[in-house]
Amino acid sequence: MKTSAVLACLAAVASALPSGPFKTTKRQANPEAAAGLTDLDILNFALTLEWLEATFYQDGIAQLGAEAFTALGLSAEQVNGLVEVGNTEFAHASFLQGAIAQGGASPVQPCEYSFPFTDAAGMIQLAAILENVGVGAYLGAAQLVSDASILTAAGSILTVEARHQTLARTIQAQIPVPQPFDAPLTPRMALSLAVPFIVSCPEGSNLAIEPFPTLTQVQPAAGEPAVIGAQMVFQSDNLAQATHCAFLSGGLQPGGAAFSTLDGSGACTIPQNIAGISYVALVNAAPLDGIVVESSIMAGPLAIVVS
Repeated sequence: MKTSAVLACLAAVASALPSGPFKTTKRQANPEAAAGLTDLDILNFALTLEWLEATFYQDGIAQLGAEAFTALGLSAEQVNGLVEVGNTEFAHASFLQGAIAQGGASPVQPCEYSFPFTDAAGMIQLAAILENVGVGAYLGAAQLVSDASILTAAGSILTVEARHQTLARTIQAQIPVPQPFDAPLTPRMALSLAVPFIVSCPEGSNLAIEPFPTLTQVQPAAGEPAVIGAQMVFQSDNLAQATHCAFLSGGLQPGGAAFSTLDGSGACTIPQNIAGISYVALVNAAPLDGIVVESSIMAGPLAIVVS
């Protein structure tokens, strides 16, 4: 399955638990990104992503069968590695459930999902994207967590998610580490990237986070590799309110974005130093510090693969 078909839709660390209830105050390093979220809200957001990833691996491997992956040339060890990735996602979910319940809140439950792959190659391509989003989500939420023990526990999950992403790239014979940094994603950015895979959630398990307006990629075709210096064309109901494309990528300095002027037809040029799985959003500001604030995002982000 081609990458275009995938992008078109777009071990428990119990020892890290604090002995008492979690704090529900929030750090003020980025009050806009926090948007009233407590530590427990952030944990439930993390649990939402873990349920999605765990179900993705469990259902995908069961649906396709191990032979579909060996037919691609994967070794038995690599297929087992994918199975173990799914197991660790369930371990993360189990840990987060316990942490949230101990803090006095109700953990969100698994949702109904729809994943756009029909074969093993498509599943592995989508795995790389989902793991990349997971890494960015944990990284971006770090500054919003007020309790140090929660931050440590989340960090121990983040490092494992990063190894998942490297496994997915290695299996596809791609450069394991395509850039020196990872792009942090705020909870609202990450949820906007995950929403296309969520059909519905049980009552009481919907997050109090509103995704950004949808951004549609027109050129190149959704999911086709993007090339540095080439033009991309987008569609959005908020196109007229945007002035720039903001490219968030690990090829930049930590936390930074590269901006490209958006013309009236929805076209902008892919800037230098963008690599691997990156994200693009339409914004109405291009600050010199390269930091994208949520109030400036008019649509997106969506995931792109830069060749």
